[in-house]
Amino acid sequence: MKTEKERMLAGELYIADDRQLAKEMRHGRRLTRIFNQTTEVDGDFRAEVLNQLFKQVGPNHYIEPPFHTDYGTNTTIGKNFYANYDAIFVDCAEITIGDNVFMGPRVGLYTAGHPIDALVRRDQLEYAKPITIGNDVWLGGNVVVNPGVTIGNNVVIGSGSIVTKDIPDNVVAVGNPCHVLRPITEEDQIIWQRQKAAYFADQDEA
Repeated sequence: MKTEKERMLAGELYIADDRQLAKEMRHGRRLTRIFNQTTEVDGDFRAEVLNQLFKQVGPNHYIEPPFHTDYGTNTTIGKNFYANYDAIFVDCAEITIGDNVFMGPRVGLYTAGHPIDALVRRDQLEYAKPITIGNDVWLGGNVVVNPGVTIGNNVVIGSGSIVTKDIPDNVVAVGNPCHVLRPITEEDQIIWQRQKAAYFADQDEA
């Protein structure tokens, strides 16, 4: 017979009120509480706590407190990661985040789901589906990513979007429900590279 944790991570119905899951959740909550009580001068200690909290986290990561998660141990984060205030990772299923991912304030990654049928919900049964975010992704403020969603590489998600379905590579996507607004083009690259060059030219003159 599978444990409730095994059922949870397999995307099957499970009961969250389970001794093993409760123990692991307490561990995650304790570490996030410690993290959220740090100050701006505790950079090294913050990084140490996050390394204990997450399944894996790459170098050069920064999360602005407060931050909240269920377990932490079901979340993998790549290098050069930044999350602004009030990020929430409900990682009942695996959350996988690539390299060079930026998140605005109040971004929520929600792997957990509850049955549509009320009679099943009353029995405290729930499920979880993994969330995957590719490389070079920017999620604007107040973006919500729903269970089972994959966001591709080089994607910008507009603020306030509710992402209910997969988003392909190389696009700007917005809305509720989130949809592709347009592709990211070579013209975008030219415009922003030109502005970058102008910035560094100003720095050289200063």
